[in-house]
Amino acid sequence: MSPAMTLEQARRTVLGAQHLAATRPASPTAGQVGRVFDALALLQIDSVNVLTRSHYLPHFSRLGPYDRSLLDRMASRHPRQMVEYWAHEASYVRPELFADLRVWQRRTWMSARDMPQELRAGVSKAVLELLEEKHPLTARQVEALLGHKADEAAKSWGWNWSTVKRVLEDLFEQGVITSAGRSTQFERLYAPTASVHPHGAGSLDRPDRADALLRLTGTAARSLGVATANTLADYFRLPVRETLAAARMLCARNQLEEVEVDGWKGPVFRHPEARTPRTAKGRALLSPFDSLIFDRRRLRELFGIEYRIEIYTPAHKRRFGYYVLPFLLGDRIVARVDLKSDRSGGALLVQSAHLEPGAPGNTGVELAAELRLMARWLGLAEVMVRPVGDLAPALKLAVNRE
Repeated sequence: MSPAMTLEQARRTVLGAQHLAATRPASPTAGQVGRVFDALALLQIDSVNVLTRSHYLPHFSRLGPYDRSLLDRMASRHPRQMVEYWAHEASYVRPELFADLRVWQRRTWMSARDMPQELRAGVSKAVLELLEEKHPLTARQVEALLGHKADEAAKSWGWNWSTVKRVLEDLFEQGVITSAGRSTQFERLYAPTASVHPHGAGSLDRPDRADALLRLTGTAARSLGVATANTLADYFRLPVRETLAAARMLCARNQLEEVEVDGWKGPVFRHPEARTPRTAKGRALLSPFDSLIFDRRRLRELFGIEYRIEIYTPAHKRRFGYYVLPFLLGDRIVARVDLKSDRSGGALLVQSAHLEPGAPGNTGVELAAELRLMARWLGLAEVMVRPVGDLAPALKLAVNRE
C-alpha cells in the first residue's frame, strides 16, 4: 500500500517545499534569495504594476523585505542565475531548465508561423543579423532599425500586423533569442541566447525529449513537495499524460514516491527531499502569480479557497477587487486583500479586505503588520484602508494602532 498522508500533512509539506512554513529571517541575504529561487525553480512574470512587478513578490512572501536589486542582478548580470523563457507562463527560470523547457514548450499564438515562409525567413535573418551586431534591443528599437524594410516586405504579402514583433516572439519561443534584461518600461531587451545564457552556445543543444520531461517532472515535484500528476504538469505547462508516465518512471527509480492524501484523487507523488514540518509558522501575502497558488484546483484542494484573478473582469462584476492577494497565516489562507501602490501619495492602498470562513480572531492584527512591512519595503509611508469588505473595519483599527 502507498503511504498515507492527511490533508493537513500534505498542506504543511507543500508549504515547506515552497519555503512558506518557517518564520522569516531577520535580514535576508543574497544567499537566501538564491536558495528560494532554486527551490521554486521559476518566477512568473507579468506586466501589471499596480502593486509592484509580480516576480518580486514571491521572495517578499518568503523572506520579507529583501533587496529587489538582487533579483535584477540575477537576471541581467553574467553569469546569469535566472533566464527568461516560457514555463508556467512567461517566467524567470533556472538556467539549467532552459534547454529542457525548449523541447517541450509550444507557445505559438504570437508567432510568425502563419506568415508566408519567404517573408518569415527574410525578416528572421535580418533580426538575427541585427541582434548579433548590436544587442540588447527592445522590440521598438528593432522595429525602428528594421521596421521600414520589414513593413515594405510585408505589404507585398498583404500583412497588417507588426512583422518584426511577430518574428521576435517567434524567435524567442524557439529559444534562439532571449531577454538580456528588462527596460525601465519593462520591455524585453532581446539578444541572441548564446550571448546571454551562462552556458553560451551549449544552451542551444537539444536534449533527449524523454530525459528532459523526467527532469522537469522531478523539478516540479521538488518545488511542490507533494502533488498530483495534473499539478506536476501544470507547474511547467507540460502534457498531463506524459507527465504522469514520467512521474511513474521516477517512482520506479526511487526518485519519487507514490502516496495517498485524504480527499485527493490519485495518483499523488511526493519528492524524497520533501519534509513535513510539525507546524507552519509563515505569514505571507501571496501574489496572484505565486507558484503556491497559480494552480487554482490545487489551491482549492489544499486550502478550501475559491480564487480567481479579476483583472480582466469588468469592475462592476468583480467580487473582491482588481489585484487581490490571498493572505496566508500559518497553514491556512485566512483573508484576501485588493492592494494598490499609490506611489505619488506614498501610500499602500487596501481597496478591499475580506475574511475567509473560519479565520482566527487575530487575522486583522496579523494582516496589518504584514501590510506595514510591505509598505516599508515598497518605500511607501503609510497604509490606507478603504471601508470595503467584512475585514476592513477591524483591519483599519489595527493599522491605525501603530
